[in-house]
Amino acid sequence: MKAVLCLAVIAAVYCAVEAKYSAAKTQVYSRNPGKYGEANVLICHVSDFHPPDITIRLLKNGVEIPEAKQTDLVFNQDWHFHLTKHVAFTPKEGENYVCEVTHGTHGTRTFGWESNM
Repeated sequence: MKAVLCLAVIAAVYCAVEAKYSAAKTQVYSRNPGKYGEANVLICHVSDFHPPDITIRLLKNGVEIPEAKQTDLVFNQDWHFHLTKHVAFTPKEGENYVCEVTHGTHGTRTFGWESNM
């Protein structure tokens, strides 16, 4: 009887968390206008998501860019979270930069950066 009750409680908690799921809104941009050959900062801002189980990766040509920094996880009064990751980079023509966001069990999405060229 206790095992059934425990399973029911676990299922109720899981359903409550899943019911509050909000997909992440993602913006990928650079600090300065994107010009090839000029030092810049690649920024990925992810906002309005719940639950907070999220991973952000910045990729160059499909490979994670080392030394990226990430802010602390911040939440609003309504328990929606936001997070920013950034890294210094010097874009070159033909290179592909993306922000890869994995949110819980809801899969991974990629968002591309576009230069101003």
